[in-house]
Amino acid sequence: MRILLGSLFILLTISCSQKNENPFEGDFSKYPILEKVLSDPDRYQVQILYSQIDRNEHGNPIFTDFSFNLNDSVYYYPASTVKLPIALLALEWLEENSVDNLNKESIFLVDSVRPSQIPAYVDNSSKDSLPSIGHYIKKILLVSDNDANNRLYELLGQDYIHQKLKEKGLLKTVISQRLAFPLSAEENRYFNPVRFVDKSGNIIFDLPERHTETIYNVPGNPKLGKAHMVKDSLVQGPMDFSFKNKFPLSELHGVVQKIVFPQAFPELERFHISEENREFVLKYMSMFPGESDFPAYDSNEYYDGYSKFFKFGNSENPIPKNFRIFNKTGWSYGFLIDGSYFVDLENKVEFFVSAVVYVNANETLNDNKYEFDEIGKPFFAELGDYLYQIELQRKKTIQPDLNNFTFDYGSK
Repeated sequence: MRILLGSLFILLTISCSQKNENPFEGDFSKYPILEKVLSDPDRYQVQILYSQIDRNEHGNPIFTDFSFNLNDSVYYYPASTVKLPIALLALEWLEENSVDNLNKESIFLVDSVRPSQIPAYVDNSSKDSLPSIGHYIKKILLVSDNDANNRLYELLGQDYIHQKLKEKGLLKTVISQRLAFPLSAEENRYFNPVRFVDKSGNIIFDLPERHTETIYNVPGNPKLGKAHMVKDSLVQGPMDFSFKNKFPLSELHGVVQKIVFPQAFPELERFHISEENREFVLKYMSMFPGESDFPAYDSNEYYDGYSKFFKFGNSENPIPKNFRIFNKTGWSYGFLIDGSYFVDLENKVEFFVSAVVYVNANETLNDNKYEFDEIGKPFFAELGDYLYQIELQRKKTIQPDLNNFTFDYGSK
């Protein structure tokens, strides 16, 4: 179907029943940045995937999907969104290694045997100043901590990660690098030795250094931009992303859906974690940084919308507590990405939305001159509000029971 938006024809792919109205054929006059971006999808490399949710008589979800400019073959840099599957796979790894006293709270020590590796024996943001898988996951989900992600990457290794991604049908996702820690592709194929110990220092479980011979690279060897910075030097020509990560929007969207509604997917495609650990993930996906004591965050820097882009990402004001957003964001090299399950507990609103936008007018990567505040965050805020207003008016035969998505945020 082709629709008229402004003066341009935009291809919109919809998989839905005819009774559902196309959400992108609306009036965008109240949303100038959203209209600006949708009117120039090539410039902004925008992709959107939106799932309406209806419930059957058993309360199970039925998804109706709408996509705008969605194309998994078009590469964008996924930034921190890859931390979500890493966190989930770390919990799955724990389930598989059924060892006495080994759980997400166990003391997790990372050693170093190569010049490129950095050990980790303490974490001063935890209550006991000791690192653990659970504490690293909190930091990932609350503020998208890079070091926490890298420690879990070092635990799992590339082979395990890609084996599990394949099992879950995430066939286009590639995770082959630590984040914010520049290493060669070869060094990223070495994984630190790790130990889990009890409070007396006795080893519960340990792994030696590992190395993968398999080369996991991004198909098509994508290159982006017209120039890029290497340290303080400007290099003319695009940046090579062949050995960085890939996480297409449809697969990000699917991972969020699978952790929220695992029963809606075949057993093999789910993340095999306990219900306790699934609720742990959902709690910290939806918690605001200021609600956490360990780790604790300055609310001036890590305001409620710091990592909640849809509807609220353009403001530093507190988010009303009836809204809970279960999501993972990413921002780097001019790309902003968010995959979310958006909930208004008071008005019984729920929907999934994922989007990516590119705001790098000078086409120079790594120069930190991006239009995140001018275009990127307003785009997400307007898109989130636009879809929320649609959901407020949408009539549902069966109202959702959202009690499963309420958590004690005072228990930290």
